[in-house]
Amino acid sequence: MGILLLEFFGATAVVVAAGIFLTRYADTIGRKTGLGSTLAGALLLATATSLPELAVDSNLASNGQADLVLGDLLGSSLFNLLILAVLDLFHRKPERIIASSAAAHALSATMCIILTAVVLLFLLTKIEFTLAGIGLGPILAGLIYVGGLRLVYYDQQLAMEKLEAGEAALADIHEMSLTRATIGYVGSAMAILVAAPLMAIAAEGLATATGLGGTFIGTTLVAISTSMPELVTTWVAIRAGATDLAVGNILGSNTFNTIILVPADGFFKGSILNAASQTHAVTAVCVILATSFTSLGLLYRPKRRYWLIEPDATLVILIVMMSLGLVYYLR
Repeated sequence: MGILLLEFFGATAVVVAAGIFLTRYADTIGRKTGLGSTLAGALLLATATSLPELAVDSNLASNGQADLVLGDLLGSSLFNLLILAVLDLFHRKPERIIASSAAAHALSATMCIILTAVVLLFLLTKIEFTLAGIGLGPILAGLIYVGGLRLVYYDQQLAMEKLEAGEAALADIHEMSLTRATIGYVGSAMAILVAAPLMAIAAEGLATATGLGGTFIGTTLVAISTSMPELVTTWVAIRAGATDLAVGNILGSNTFNTIILVPADGFFKGSILNAASQTHAVTAVCVILATSFTSLGLLYRPKRRYWLIEPDATLVILIVMMSLGLVYYLR
């Protein structure tokens, strides 16, 4: 037990440190290449911080752990939205994090809802079809993701004009060269890729002694472990004033979590969605609900905040808590 604890906290420390630097490098690359903060968050930062899920779930899939894989991916999306909602509530400035962000993020949120709905559909229908060892559901989700990235890019071109006023707050970050940012980005991402699987495996080992099922363990302990990069990078981005990078990171990570099913399904013998428990449908529905309320916050953009408790962020938190309670009850 002691060794597992040391492995878990040691790997977590590496992920946290790498995540802090990853935020700066991703924002620099996004701006210096003209991608913009929204696309940088949805692609560069979100992809790197989702590498733990990719490494862990590919390993779990090769061992036939369908419930741990799907529980981690859906649970991670829930915790990512929880992170954004909690940070929005405790953000004590007049403007809100969610409402002040670029409208392009509403498009990313819609993508997340569609992709999660696809997973839910094939989880419930259990369609027996695979292509090159990959199920029809993950294939369809991957195609939708690729098409959605084009829409986010075009929408970002319109949002860039609104971001020019906020560049001064990140001037110290932009002084970094593109070469240094690229090297740092790759190095930080590799550190996360190496450390995060150890963190998740240690969490799984600690959870085994409790006797809880794979569905609940994947949705909670493993998901929390692999969501640590999102927590760190989102917090650092908000403190730096890069709210677009923070929101794009969360929503981009959630959409990327869905297409992780594609390589994971390739390692799994059969179809993950066919083998997984239908209890995951509860988590999928709650991800859709929580993302929908986040979208409302993106679309409704008041000039100032009037309430101590923001209704959309509060509802997201309540939905996440309800989901965990239901999954524990149905495990």
